[in-house]
Amino acid sequence: MTAGKLTEALTASAAQRNPKRWLILVVLCLATLVLVIDNMVLTVALPEIAIDLHAGPQALQWVIDCYILVFAGLLLTTGSLSDRFGRRLVMVLGLVLFGAASLLAAYATSAGMLIAGRVIMGIGGALIMPSTLSILITVFDEDERPKAIAAWTGVSVLGMVGGPVLGGVLLEHFWWGAVFLLNVPIAALAIAAAFGLMPESKGPARPTDLPGMALSIVGTVSLVWSIIEFPSKGLAGTWVSIAAAVIFLVAFAIRELKTEHPMVPLQLFRNRVFTGSSFSLVLVTFANAGLSLLLTQYLQFVLGYSPIKTALAFTPLAISALLFNGLGAGLVQKLGVRPVTLIGMLVLAGGSGALAALTADSGFWAAALAMAVLGAGAGLAMPAAIGALMGAIPAEQAGVGSALNDTIQQTGGALGVAVLGAVLAGTYTGGMPSDAPAAARDSIAGAVVTGDNAVVTAARDAFSHAMSTTFLASGAAVLVATVIAFFLMKGAKAVAAPEAIEAEAELAEAL
Repeated sequence: MTAGKLTEALTASAAQRNPKRWLILVVLCLATLVLVIDNMVLTVALPEIAIDLHAGPQALQWVIDCYILVFAGLLLTTGSLSDRFGRRLVMVLGLVLFGAASLLAAYATSAGMLIAGRVIMGIGGALIMPSTLSILITVFDEDERPKAIAAWTGVSVLGMVGGPVLGGVLLEHFWWGAVFLLNVPIAALAIAAAFGLMPESKGPARPTDLPGMALSIVGTVSLVWSIIEFPSKGLAGTWVSIAAAVIFLVAFAIRELKTEHPMVPLQLFRNRVFTGSSFSLVLVTFANAGLSLLLTQYLQFVLGYSPIKTALAFTPLAISALLFNGLGAGLVQKLGVRPVTLIGMLVLAGGSGALAALTADSGFWAAALAMAVLGAGAGLAMPAAIGALMGAIPAEQAGVGSALNDTIQQTGGALGVAVLGAVLAGTYTGGMPSDAPAAARDSIAGAVVTGDNAVVTAARDAFSHAMSTTFLASGAAVLVATVIAFFLMKGAKAVAAPEAIEAEAELAEAL
């Protein structure tokens, strides 16, 4: 190819944009939204599920944990499959499974049937999630991609805040199964739109790494299980799963480094931008993991809000996150990925500090301002860090790269819930009077149920102090993430356009 023709090809490639790309983004956001809303509305529905299905605490815990285990365990495998067989195909298959399993869950007549539905939903979610981000980076070029990623992450925030409100409304007018039935029309709409609007994309044909898949599934499930169970069972009850996690994940790493066609390119961790983004995301998701749980209890049991008023109280966080998602996308173009990530993380740490300053008498506006600051930091930091991580991954491995991003965040989130939850519980119990009832010393909900004004007042003060300690630990984790990003994310760029990568390959061939 002559230099003139190559220049012409490069110019044409850069100018060529999918005319349906913004409609495709709507489909991807719908697919993501159905996952986020489902998990958030479920927490609101658990009390009614417990009564109707005669489900005990252990069964309810399994309703939540079985989804997390299956979802986290399959992410790397489904990301690899999407690169191999087609990202649209895998996403649509996931939506079909998720919608069908939602029907099963909606009309479940026993806790076991509901858990089975949640397991299938976890499989569907694992097929959907990596495909959405990998399709996004193949449809949008590097100029528009920061805005698209910001919208994609913004939808998650919207679902996190809007889910409980929607769940409260549904439960007020219908039965608990309506929270699952809601998923069906959204999934059906996303499937129809995917076939009508979305192009298929996949990586180069390569053999499927079946041993790698098996090792990753067992290792990841063992790790997440250990994290979930450790706070209640300790080392004595989790040492077997911890040992299994170490053995299988080490075996997985050895397999991926030695095989000719690895499922996950572990050499990516030699790239300091990828490593810095990964560890930063782990710590940020660790820090934010207990946010909803902590503030929900604070607003309901300390400030005395109703469930719907509690959900609406999260509005400042949602609005702030959405606004700064959009602002961050523009700043990435002007300042670069690393500065925006660092600014966002510092603001995020400031939000954690503001939340740590809340007391039992703070009131709505202090909490609203603190949540708005936190939302601003998350809105700036998360899309920029995700963009940097994806920018270090070859375009032909976009699916498994997206899965790595999701797995990193899931692991950080699970670890955060376990560790920060333990900090909260330990500090709260230690702050309660020794003569308080056992139920009141275990949780603030147990204290409120007693109806004893002295116990409730002590519980409100103890919980506020425990929450402050937990948010200080959360802020410290974000500051550590900021230091890591400062040193390792030098030279980070937004993910490169696939067309540009192809043109570079063509240029190398021409030379």
